[in-house]
This record gives sequence, structure tokens and C-alpha cells, in this order.
Amino acid sequence: MKKTIFALLCLTAMSLSAAAPFRVASGLFDANDTNALGLSVAEGTETFTVFAPSDNTDHFSHGVVMISFKGALYCMWQSSKQDEDSEDTWVAYSRSEDEGTTWTEPMVLAETIADGYCSSGGWYATEDSLIGYINTWPAGMNPKGGYTRYVASVDGLTWTAPADVLMADGSRLNGIFEQDPHLLPSGRLLNAAHLQPGLHIAPIYTDDPSGVRGWKKGSFEYTDNGAQSVEMEPSLFVQADGSIVMIFRDQNSSYRKLAASSKDEGETWTKAEKTNMPDARTKQSAGNLPDGTAFMAGNPVSNKRRVPLALTLSKDGKTFDKAYLLRGDSDIQPLRYAGKAKSSNSGYSYPKSMVAGDFLYVSYATNKEDVQYTRLPLASISLNVNDLDNVYTASEVLSFVVYGMDGRLLYRSGAEESIADFDFTQLNEGFYLLKMQTTNGLRSEVIAVKK
Repeated sequence: MKKTIFALLCLTAMSLSAAAPFRVASGLFDANDTNALGLSVAEGTETFTVFAPSDNTDHFSHGVVMISFKGALYCMWQSSKQDEDSEDTWVAYSRSEDEGTTWTEPMVLAETIADGYCSSGGWYATEDSLIGYINTWPAGMNPKGGYTRYVASVDGLTWTAPADVLMADGSRLNGIFEQDPHLLPSGRLLNAAHLQPGLHIAPIYTDDPSGVRGWKKGSFEYTDNGAQSVEMEPSLFVQADGSIVMIFRDQNSSYRKLAASSKDEGETWTKAEKTNMPDARTKQSAGNLPDGTAFMAGNPVSNKRRVPLALTLSKDGKTFDKAYLLRGDSDIQPLRYAGKAKSSNSGYSYPKSMVAGDFLYVSYATNKEDVQYTRLPLASISLNVNDLDNVYTASEVLSFVVYGMDGRLLYRSGAEESIADFDFTQLNEGFYLLKMQTTNGLRSEVIAVKK
């Protein structure tokens, strides 16, 4: 990384339905534009293919999830010969050591089981261990449901035997794990599971750093829809005030996202409310960029075709008023192979996301065949990055320091408020959390490196 010099500012002062936790700005999406919803592509956006089917490979791919671990990128998905959720379904994964440009041939993360099948449950990584969650679906279970296992690796190539993910009381997690657990600043891991009997949603959390035990159910009142809940397949982001928002697919086909919120790190939740965010009644992904920007990746259309794929952004997680096109109708490849639940849900299915290095990665299955991802430079989509030139006026700045990438103090301005001490911690490549002790107390900012 270039030893770029940048500035840190100390400031004197800066100044839906009614129950929905967030709203989308009116006119953000042009529903008449079926190609792109009136959205442009963010500068630096690129799309890559991890796996493309051929006559000699499986033809069905779904549930694509990525993670970064020890300098390599990993991608998992469920794979089968032809049909969705058939009993030959297994969990594949691929690895890239060149920042996602080239990928290995699919490798086995989890074989299918003798009476049932396995699907992708997502990733979690500690400093030393990569965890792959395996959703396990026994045959003949009525109503349909399953449980969660995991495999672990220290090198991303050799894996432990599958073992049960455990609740806090030591029992097996009898539910299907959602694919994007979120690590909160406190160290708590927050996710959701579709619990037996059937598939009834529950937010779950653990304070165990391993991510494979100690899980507890949050208090959440779902709407029962028989064999499953109306609220399904959620993801989450954090608002500027610390509230956590979980967004859901609506099985009642309102073609709007549902959302609930928690103010105690996932232990208790409000009832889910309908938002004004369009949704193709499909899985979505949400999260926060290093600077706090909240995002949602999904198909913001009011029909079942999962086109286009878009990224919607908010500075505070309350109002989403910026959006970019990820993939449009003019960009989609044709469906090449027939299969159950493929043509009826064509498009960019079940996006999941991660931040690694300088980029946000959004992975998905195109036409439930191609395993692909689109990445965007964080510099193009971060809405809260502090910048001397376009955020603050001179009257708002008491003092500032300028320092190099190694943290060495290069210059301190003369001002009424002096800097007693400062420290910085790398969040991701190009983004740093800076803390300084001033005469007016401790200040914190997120700063982007200017290359």
C-alpha cells in the first residue's frame, strides 16, 4: 500500500410506515426501466465468474457465499446435477489466491447425506480458523426442515469431520442457518435460523468466539404461515444510533421487505413491519461498510423475476437514498440447462455480501447456474467517510493532525484545542478508525486513505 498522507479532523460541533425501522427515498427506483431501474453503475464495479456449468459438470448452483481468510478468498454454494434441493445436492467451494481473478475447480466442502441432502450455510472466520456451516436436510421430515452442522479448517484445504452447531444448553441447533452471520463491535455474533418444526424464523446470537456453540434464540414474534413463518431468509445492518435492523423476505407476497429492530444486540426484537423497499420475494443481503454506511443488496422489483440486482445505501440506516446497479437485464446470460425451479426464478438469485480489502463483494447465482460475484470499490460507495475538502467548513475545525500510514505524527495545526494523543486501527485496507485524546475529550473518526 502506498504511504499516503492524510488528515484527521477534530470538530467543535456538527450538527415508511410510521413503525418501519427505515424508509426508501421516493423515486429512488424507476420501475418503468426494467433493465436498470434508472440506476447507474458505481465507478470501478467489476463482475467475475467463479464457476460456469458445462455439459460435463453439475448444472444447478445456488446459495453462493464468499469470505476472506488468511489472504485468500473462498466461495461456497450448493451444487446438484439438475434440480433445486434434489437428493444429490452437495456443498461445493472454490478458492482464489489472486484476489478473486482466478478460482480453483469446485472442491467438496460437504457431501450429501444418505437420506437427504446438504446446502450452503455460509462462512465465519476467526483469526486462526475458517468455519463452513452446513445446512442438513433429512429426507421425509414433515414439515420440511433441518439442522446445522459445521466443518473447520486452518488452511482452507483440509477440514474437520462435520459436527453439530450447538445451542447454549448443549443441544443441536435444530434449524437451518442463515448464510451471513454478522460480528457486532462488542464481539457478539448475530444471525438467524429457520427452526423446526418446519421453517420458523428466529434471530439467534452467541457470545462464544468460536461461532459453533453457545447460540441463543432472540425474542421475536413471527407470523405463522403453517409449515413456515411469513418472515423468511433475513439479513441485517446496524443503524447510526446502534439499533440493529433485520430485513426479511415476505412469504405473503407483498413484494416489499419486512423489517424488525433490536436495541439490545439481538436479544429482543420488535414485530416485523412492512417497509416501502421493493423486493422480488427473495433472499437479500445487508450490512455495513467500514465507515458505517448501511447497505442492502437485492432485487428491488415487484415481481418474481430477480432482475436487476442493485445495491441500496444509507448514511444512517434510517433513510436509503442512494442506489447503484450491480447487474441489469441487458447484462444477463441466457439460461442454458433445464431444471426444477430455474426458469421460474431466473435472474440474479440470493445475493450475499462481504467486505474484504478495498471492496464490497456481492455474490449470487445467475439463473441458478453460474456462480458469480460483483465487487465495488469502497471508495465509490462509502457515504460517511470524513474528508477535509467536502465535508467540513473551516469554522467547524478546531485543530487537525496530519500523519503517515505508519502512524508517525507529521504535522499538528495550531488551534485552541490541542491533541494530547492519538491512535489508529486498520478496519480494512484503505479505511482506519482513528481515536485521539483532546482537551475536550476522546474523539473517534473513520478516515479513508487517499491513494
